[in-house]
Amino acid sequence: MKKLKGLRVAVLAADGFEQVELTLPVKKLKREGADVTIVSLHPGKIRGMNHLYPGKSVDVDATLHEVKAADYDAVLIPGGLVNPDSLRQSALAQDFVRDADTLDLPMAIICHAPWLLVSAGLIEGRKVASWPGIRDDVKNAGGEWVDEPAVRDRNWVSSPGPHHMLAFLNGMVELFAEKMPEVEARPAVRVEAPRRRWPKLLAGSLATAALGVGARRLAALR
Repeated sequence: MKKLKGLRVAVLAADGFEQVELTLPVKKLKREGADVTIVSLHPGKIRGMNHLYPGKSVDVDATLHEVKAADYDAVLIPGGLVNPDSLRQSALAQDFVRDADTLDLPMAIICHAPWLLVSAGLIEGRKVASWPGIRDDVKNAGGEWVDEPAVRDRNWVSSPGPHHMLAFLNGMVELFAEKMPEVEARPAVRVEAPRRRWPKLLAGSLATAALGVGARRLAALR
């Protein structure tokens, strides 16, 4: 049974995301039935990284200009060196995570991703695991830095990096699954089938044919 069927997850990422920190969680989410949207700063594609080496690109599904946190049930923020540094400089990205936290949306955060939460002013008083290189950033922002594979703090689960990926994935699914009663209680959106319309050319041909048959029948009666 899929644990996250119908859960709407926003994956907030930009160029320079750590490859496995996006691809593996997204794969896990889709296997569990979640609807995943890659949300970024610009349309098109974003390029991943394998630490310091270029990785593969992924398609962007929506930009921060087009969506809001309230459109989703959960948020995933991968790390990488460049990705969160770009996001933290975006007012739209900061607003998105602030709104997500205000709405109490579950958020899965890994590696350098807490940089965005630091800039958004959300770290103070929270327990967070991150890449050791940004430990001082977390502490200086008033957060409690924890060196554990997966750290749960209210609506957040965080992890130091891909070397703890299994713990992060399990923690993410467990946290996101707590949102499912709300998802299952949400009224289904009824999608009406479009009305079938004959193409103009075909409709014209049928009309002409009908007129032709009618004319022949009329002639036969005379």
